[in-house]
Amino acid sequence: MEIYDFFEHTKNFLFFWKTAGMMKIFRIFWFFFVFEITRYVIFDIIVFCFYRIKKAVLRNRWEAARLKLKQQNPLVSIIAPGKNEGKHITSLAHSLSEQTYKNIEIIIIDDGSDDDTPQICRQLLREGKISKYLRNDIRGGKASAANFGLQQTKGRFIIHVDVDCSFDRDAIENILIPFFVDSRIGAVSGNVKVKNPTESVCSALQAIEYLKTVTIGRLVGSTIKTLRIISGAFGAFRKDILERIGGWDIGPGLDGDVVVKIRKIDFAIYMEPKAVCYTSPPENFKALTKQRLRWSRSLVRFRMRKHRDIFFPTANFRFSTFLGFMENMVYNVLLDIKWIVYAIDIMIHFPSTAKYIFPLNYLLYTMSNVVQFMVIISLSERKKDELKLAPYLLLMPLYIAIYMRAVRTYAYIQEFFFRVSYKDPWNPRKVSEKAEELRI
Repeated sequence: MEIYDFFEHTKNFLFFWKTAGMMKIFRIFWFFFVFEITRYVIFDIIVFCFYRIKKAVLRNRWEAARLKLKQQNPLVSIIAPGKNEGKHITSLAHSLSEQTYKNIEIIIIDDGSDDDTPQICRQLLREGKISKYLRNDIRGGKASAANFGLQQTKGRFIIHVDVDCSFDRDAIENILIPFFVDSRIGAVSGNVKVKNPTESVCSALQAIEYLKTVTIGRLVGSTIKTLRIISGAFGAFRKDILERIGGWDIGPGLDGDVVVKIRKIDFAIYMEPKAVCYTSPPENFKALTKQRLRWSRSLVRFRMRKHRDIFFPTANFRFSTFLGFMENMVYNVLLDIKWIVYAIDIMIHFPSTAKYIFPLNYLLYTMSNVVQFMVIISLSERKKDELKLAPYLLLMPLYIAIYMRAVRTYAYIQEFFFRVSYKDPWNPRKVSEKAEELRI
């Protein structure tokens, strides 16, 4: 009987949409066709194809840049700030010791840890596994620790990493090459992926999300020159540029903030997909919600307050930066609200057919995710491993369209009306109080 009911419902579902007509289908799913598939499937595929063609045409130029890097062999300073990261430091040092690019110094900055970080770092220092161990006895926050490390560096290039990361063996080499392709590049983003995708459902969904938003999303932004963030997990910078902008400012949101400051002095930002880093994201939804609330609040605080001048034709106005910010605002802020309006529209105007609308909506988003995923796999260096994530694509509409939108919307309300980011324990209280006083 249950099987019969299933086929009966399926038959009714198909018949309804067969007789609905294209105009009605577009009227109901206009949000998907106008905003979602156009931006995240069609546009991304076009830009991705352009990237592949451009890379093939300029292949000799990139090989010459690789050769130039090896000939010059500049010292590269890798700084890794963190608090209570003792369990990850040895693994990080081991991963960096296996890099194909060898002329590096590794600097660990301990931001007031009360775990076994000091003992571990001193042992690694004695063994020659790291170059320097710096410590803030009183926690100052990630920006403070990163700037402390920057002051002690000797390298021509600075690579900022998170302590819980590991890297492909050629990651450092690959993230440096773009600097030798184009002298106007001030910073390069690595390709950050999830280290533990099979740890939980939460990890698997984030693994797909990272592939969508970092591997393809940032590649697209880089190609059209609107890239607006370099993850703190793996980013490379020209030291002279970092010094010129005064290093990192108070976070949360310092990863995107430093990129905006670089773009304001008219230097380009690039993303290198072959520079692969693996990070350890939250393994449960409670921890993930906390992280994403912080990330989303920083969008309001830094992009809509601190750097609002990029929306106006002032001395800091750059059209590519403006375009990237506007896309960020429209898709991550305005369309969050618009999506709620869309849901209300459906409930008011099509209440009797909701049982047909929501399943097809879910199917459309799933198909969209599958297409994006296949494009990503074509670029992947670990196709077999990442194809194992395919079954989780069935959950992505719930994860992105409902869970993530709800988290972002709540974060925006918190920050717009209550400036909650200044109360976030991610920074020491005294640091946040000073930031609020200075309105940064």
